[in-house]
Amino acid sequence: MIAFAAGCGGGGAAGPPPAPGPTPVGIQILVPKPVTITSEFVGVLKSRRSSEIRPQVDGIITQIFVKSGDRVAPGRALLQIDPQREQAALESNQASRVAQEAAVRFAQQQYDRAKQLLDAGAMSQQEFEQAETNVNTASAALEALKARERQAGLQLQYFRVTSPTGGVVGDIPVRVGDRVTTSTVLTTVDQQAGLEAYVQIPIERAPEVRVGLPVRLTDAQGAVLAETAIDFVSPQVDDRTQSVLVKAPVPASRGFRTEQFVRALVVWRNEPGLTLPTTAVTRINGQYFVFVAEPAAKGFLARQHAVKLGELRGNEYVLIEGLKAGDRLIVSGVQKVRDGAPVAPQG
Repeated sequence: MIAFAAGCGGGGAAGPPPAPGPTPVGIQILVPKPVTITSEFVGVLKSRRSSEIRPQVDGIITQIFVKSGDRVAPGRALLQIDPQREQAALESNQASRVAQEAAVRFAQQQYDRAKQLLDAGAMSQQEFEQAETNVNTASAALEALKARERQAGLQLQYFRVTSPTGGVVGDIPVRVGDRVTTSTVLTTVDQQAGLEAYVQIPIERAPEVRVGLPVRLTDAQGAVLAETAIDFVSPQVDDRTQSVLVKAPVPASRGFRTEQFVRALVVWRNEPGLTLPTTAVTRINGQYFVFVAEPAAKGFLARQHAVKLGELRGNEYVLIEGLKAGDRLIVSGVQKVRDGAPVAPQG
């Protein structure tokens, strides 16, 4: 009886727990599709009709007639430089001219009298020629004084700085009382029409740059603000940045401003490529990884692959390298799998 009880009792050793089944995961088979290959750079907008205003004379600023942001017409006075010295020079030239005009009149009278005396035989030819020389000398001196007066008047005009074109006044870095020279930038006058984007392309991509490449100007969220194309490629490399300058015209009436920074997407080409949904990608220590369901002896195993990714477009990354078409990419349940673990693809 005792032996029977022991044999039929529940005190026997339990067997090992059953092995866990494969983890269900969602997969997506990678298939090539048209992909636009682009690179993003920072561009700056500049006006093709921007004028730097510099004085043509040295002096002290006495008045500023405009402020930044004012819209001005051609010929509008912008600044006044102290003209007192030139004004005094002009007045001195004017006084000298008046005195010389009197000298010319006197010399002319002497010449007329000498001619009468010569005709009457009361004056020698030599004396007459001297009178003629005097009137010619006085007249020449008068013309020289008139030229100096005109020059002083023209020089005086330079002390009032005017706008060469119509447009919007930019920053005015000078103040009343500042001394300026002919190399001092007083301000700029910009026309918002005729903007173009200046983009510096790294020298590594320079062989791919050409006139006609599409360029997309976007905001911080990636929304396209304007589409244009490269119309200038510099033949020289900037020795400071080791980059090549390219320019692209900017469409008008888009709210752009001179010296504005923009994000510029240069479209290199369109070609078949692979994209990966963001849900499939994990980042570890700056490196991107994905899991792929690979066939095994029994079912599928999750294998981790390092990948190199391009730009993010919506909810997908452009794949540069690391996978191939036909791979079964795990797109859901990624957090539940590890490298080498069995998985059950779904979908």
